Amino acid sequence: MSDDLQPGTIVVIKSFDDVPEHRFQIHSVEDDCVTGMALTGSLVGQYGEPSLELIKYVLK
Repeated sequence: MSDDLQPGTIVVIKSFDDVPEHRFQIHSVEDDCVTGMALTGSLVGQYGEPSLELIKYVLK
């Protein structure tokens, strides 16, 4: 999956803590996480750095 991760890619982030599953647009790919912006859900419009393990699948 890591080959599919690049800036602009949209992924689905698994639910964690009290945050439901949501779509996330990647801005950069780091060693252990991605950075970017939540597109849906309770965190919509917020910057985040979810770990690679939280990526459920790649949308596009």
